[in-house]
Amino acid sequence: MIKFRSSIKKIIRILAIAAAVYAVIFVLCIYLVKNPIFLPVEPIKADIPVNIQRLYADVKKLTSVQPSRSIENRESLNEIAAYIEGQFKELDCRVQIQPFKVAGKEYTNVIASFGPGEGERLIVGAHYDVFGEQPGADDNASGVAGLLELGRILNLLKPQLRYRIDLVAYSLEEAYFNTPWMGSAVHARSLVDEGVKVKCMICLEMIGYFSEKPGSQGFPVSLMKVFYPTTGNFIAVVGKLWDRSLVKNIKVFMLQVADIDVCSINAPAALWGVNLSDHLNYWKNGFDAVMITDTAFLRNHNYHRVTDTIDTLNFQEMAEVVKGVYWAMVSL
Repeated sequence: MIKFRSSIKKIIRILAIAAAVYAVIFVLCIYLVKNPIFLPVEPIKADIPVNIQRLYADVKKLTSVQPSRSIENRESLNEIAAYIEGQFKELDCRVQIQPFKVAGKEYTNVIASFGPGEGERLIVGAHYDVFGEQPGADDNASGVAGLLELGRILNLLKPQLRYRIDLVAYSLEEAYFNTPWMGSAVHARSLVDEGVKVKCMICLEMIGYFSEKPGSQGFPVSLMKVFYPTTGNFIAVVGKLWDRSLVKNIKVFMLQVADIDVCSINAPAALWGVNLSDHLNYWKNGFDAVMITDTAFLRNHNYHRVTDTIDTLNFQEMAEVVKGVYWAMVSL
């Protein structure tokens, strides 16, 4: 009996140690992945003139082109590329067209540059093509509208920029995802070929869909609902597991000026959803990059459907996202 009791005590001690180890690992994982901010972020009074009507007009233009701006309809892609180029040319910036060929056909990236002509760059990008015959309001007219509005704000406020800022609108994110023929892959490789030093890349991927419905936010791993909101009314900053400083800085800068909840995740690129946009190509070429997103299909059930229409977007929340991204750009 004494030996039995001693054995039980040993088992209990082993289980207690194991539980403690697992608890420490769990807390560490939360710390590494969620990248929490322990002190309240003090708001900054910054007059950032985001124009909701312009955001709406840009999304309206991209979603109204017929047929849709997909790889099957190159004329529509060219029409939108020309529209983006025209909007950038109205600003005090340098505008460049980056053509590239896929399967014998030419496609276009459109680049607007602000600040110093040379030196280190900060890249902000969004793809303007869609998947198939659908309007693609959130995916990714919202990101392109945000990109154009960032250019207009830079043009209006003319901040003193330490780094050159390139705003890049990409083609062929959808049809050639995770291949060398994505527009962002072409652009990232060109930076490597030119020996450009990149501060970081910020990808705008679906920034306009928000919901106040409880349970509206989904997750790639169900355990995440323990430490992330389950209502889809926040914007997310997504980065690689070890890019914690960059992700946290961008999150803090956004929270300083934007009236919207900002969450972040640092995770391996292999985690489902983490690498599903143009930032992937900057990671592949050795550049730091993050994605700003409303989490796409994890929240927006209109993803890649004909129901991804302009009336499903929240332009007030979208404007707050643009404010936050602008402040992060100029603060980095």
